[in-house]
Amino acid sequence: MIFAFAFFHMQNHKFTKMALLFLTFLCLITSSRAAILNRIGINYGRLGNNLPSPAKSIELLQSMNAGRVKLYDADHEILHLLSGKNIEVAITVANDEISAIASNQHLADQWVYEHVLAHYPSTKIRFVLVGNEVLSSTNTVQDMQIAKDLVPAMRRIKNTIKSQGIRNIKVGTPLAMDMMGTTFPPSNGSFKPEMRELMIPLLKYLNGTRSFFFVDVYPYFAWAESRANNQTGIDLGFALLRSGNMTYTDPQSGLVYTDLLDQMLDSVVYAMAKLGYDDVMLAIAETGWPHEGDSDEFGANKENAAEYNNNLIKKMSATPSNGTPARPGAVIPTFIFSMYDENQKYGPATERHWGLMNPDGSAVYAVNITGKVNPSD
Repeated sequence: MIFAFAFFHMQNHKFTKMALLFLTFLCLITSSRAAILNRIGINYGRLGNNLPSPAKSIELLQSMNAGRVKLYDADHEILHLLSGKNIEVAITVANDEISAIASNQHLADQWVYEHVLAHYPSTKIRFVLVGNEVLSSTNTVQDMQIAKDLVPAMRRIKNTIKSQGIRNIKVGTPLAMDMMGTTFPPSNGSFKPEMRELMIPLLKYLNGTRSFFFVDVYPYFAWAESRANNQTGIDLGFALLRSGNMTYTDPQSGLVYTDLLDQMLDSVVYAMAKLGYDDVMLAIAETGWPHEGDSDEFGANKENAAEYNNNLIKKMSATPSNGTPARPGAVIPTFIFSMYDENQKYGPATERHWGLMNPDGSAVYAVNITGKVNPSD
């Protein structure tokens, strides 16, 4: 009996030790996965006539320790240059390709073969974004047709990817905050009534494929608009994600907000829930702060841009994830806009001054993409 007890105790000790080792291993995997998911991405736009070559640009992305890059196309040279690099990639189907792909599976197959399979898996393509802010332009018959064709095109692209046995590429589409009818307070968030018939099939698709709802979200614009309409408007520190600056309590949900970005994101969360989809994951396709603007574009300067982006990186790269008040702990993949100033864009000066890097490869202002005190840690 004593021998049996001793044997059982020894075996139990071994089991406990193995269980602890397994749990430690599991925690390491979970922590590592969270770290990968929380790596900050950068939008690489190329509407400029003074930009570095693609080869130099990829070198700069690596030197900045960017975890992801988002392309506004699926350029073969850039995708080839990203081969073998530890950078996850988002590629984009052009808006004018959507309707043709939606109506023809062969064209969807062709697009995936040419732009995904030709480079995957050596190039870490993780997102295929169908269109860019498609629902922001629905005034013409053609624009409305593209909007209606959006989900069918996404479905065809996904079908081709899935047929190749690929499970780690998500298909989504970036939408702008102009889809929202109400954003304040966050619990009152709702989409514009005319968006409902387009939004429901999109949310159904994203929910069914466990993909992300990609949103272009800019606290700068919300702050600037509030300042123009009301001199006391939204507090600048609140818009810049300044910790300990101030708080706002949503009167309906009771949730406490410490920055404007969380308010804007949660307004989308509540809007989705009102249509019956309360657990579709969020991703930030674009966000940032302009470092220069016209004389009447207040707040567009390097100091504010540096503060916003560094606070954003610290917030979104935290492990474990911060999430938002409505979704604490949720991982929100985030892409900063943008890598360079793009001097061929039209509109006010802010349109051309969102860049992190100058054409010569130097930093416009100090920013630490890793969010760590020492990037080498």
